[in-house]
Amino acid sequence: MKLTAIDIDRIIEMAWEDRTTFESIKFQFNLTEQQVIELMRSQMKPKSFRLWRARVQGRKTKHQMLRSFESGRFKCSRQKTISNNKISKR
Repeated sequence: MKLTAIDIDRIIEMAWEDRTTFESIKFQFNLTEQQVIELMRSQMKPKSFRLWRARVQGRKTKHQMLRSFESGRFKCSRQKTISNNKISKR
């Protein structure tokens, strides 16, 4: 699958978001967690990549199976205005 620059920007944005799971990225872009890590490594400066890895490694909110909640998730008031998201908003 060939990713556009817009797709890459959105994946990076989603990867940095604490509450966006790797499963969500997989659903939208068909990239595994390892592929997201490789994309982040190739698109970021080394120090930024290390900071991101330290931030997400072991973070429960980045993995659907580790989450302790199902409903009542935080939703940003600006969420509907975020562009380039392939999942429709409610």
